[in-house]
Amino acid sequence: MSSLSIASISKAFGATRVLNSIELEIASGELFFLLGPSGCGKSTLLRILAGLESADSGSVSINGHVVDSVPPQKRGIGMVFQQYALWPHMTIAQNVRYGLENQALTNHQRDSRVKEVLSLVQMNSFSNRFPHEISGGQQQRVALARALAIEPGIVLLDEPLSNLDARLRQEIREELADLHRRLGMTMVYVTHDQEDALSLAHRIALLNNGSIEQVGTPEELYSRPSTMFAAQFLGDANIIPCSISPTNPQAALLLSSDALAVRLAAGELPRNGEQGHLCVRPEQISIGTPPISSEVNAVPAQVVRRSFRGARYDVTLQIGEAHLVRAVEPVNSHQSYQPVGSQTCIFWSQHHSVFLGH
Repeated sequence: MSSLSIASISKAFGATRVLNSIELEIASGELFFLLGPSGCGKSTLLRILAGLESADSGSVSINGHVVDSVPPQKRGIGMVFQQYALWPHMTIAQNVRYGLENQALTNHQRDSRVKEVLSLVQMNSFSNRFPHEISGGQQQRVALARALAIEPGIVLLDEPLSNLDARLRQEIREELADLHRRLGMTMVYVTHDQEDALSLAHRIALLNNGSIEQVGTPEELYSRPSTMFAAQFLGDANIIPCSISPTNPQAALLLSSDALAVRLAAGELPRNGEQGHLCVRPEQISIGTPPISSEVNAVPAQVVRRSFRGARYDVTLQIGEAHLVRAVEPVNSHQSYQPVGSQTCIFWSQHHSVFLGH
């Protein structure tokens, strides 16, 4: 296992700047995600870590040693590419063995290593087949086995599940999580898919336009987004314009003619009068009669739309004169059914109110 340190990494292609002074510390044994939309710079950063691209400035260190001038094959890094990059004229076993040919091993040691890693990914029985004779999910497993065969300190994964259908994606995701638990290996995983990141990551660096928006655990990024981009990129969010009460910095006034006031969690201390946005996740909002509690925000609302989604209803409600919010209501909810057009109330814990300043 190896740790990674990324210090002030910047990169431009011509006039286009793709990375802006990236700073990250990735712990040994961590399953770390680089998450963001297409074109945000995450794959370029991964290629710099692998030594396949050079940074314009900054440095990369592995276990405290700067590796900027170290060639890719000597960094102790295995890489799984988006397109798998398997040799079509080689068998599965030969593909996995390829990275071992230049290592100081006997043929018996190489063969044993190939069998070991193919067993790890449940592909031993396919060792004599060619890549075109196995499925996309199986090719993904072979690409991972090839990366593991050289016994790297770090494995880099570049959108490894993007070519798989939803059901197979879930299956491989679970296998990857199990494999990481067993090996305890440092992994850096690039994706634009928030479900991959939220379900697998120990920590996530959220990138946007070549810069880091926020770093934290999946729970931290989802529950306490620090920027508008973080709130909107990860999951669904109600984003409501508001201003901070001039007399109470822990209360937000929703910007409507009704001047509805809601409380923020303790510790949220924006400036008095500051304008920004209130973020509340749809699943954190309940509909109906609120409990009597000083920690609950309650706002009058009208049901505008109700959509059946199998296990839940997605409900759109209007508060004030113009603001629409979304709530999630379980189908088996014991709350009274609120038909479209009815006047009701929405409520949520003040601890779920996140203020996003400008």
